[in-house]
Amino acid sequence: MELAELLENEYKVYVDVFIKHHSDGRIIPFAFTWEDGTSYKINKVIEMLPAASLKAGGTGMRYTVKVGTKLTNIWLEEDNEVQRWFMEKKEL
Repeated sequence: MELAELLENEYKVYVDVFIKHHSDGRIIPFAFTWEDGTSYKINKVIEMLPAASLKAGGTGMRYTVKVGTKLTNIWLEEDNEVQRWFMEKKEL
């Protein structure tokens, strides 16, 4: 692994996400588990659009979600037909 790749991913956290697949094809996240094992309920999905994470690297469908009173982003990335969810670390 190259240094640039390590630096690109030091802010990326892959998370487990609980989702609902709707009959119209939409995928809506409703909770996620952070790297420390804490689960968080997503109160509302504010926006969904294709976007890049400039901080963590990677692209995919970005979901802007409300968790409690805070807004955060969660990405659904697809690489060779494998889908994974990631979020950005706030601090290192």
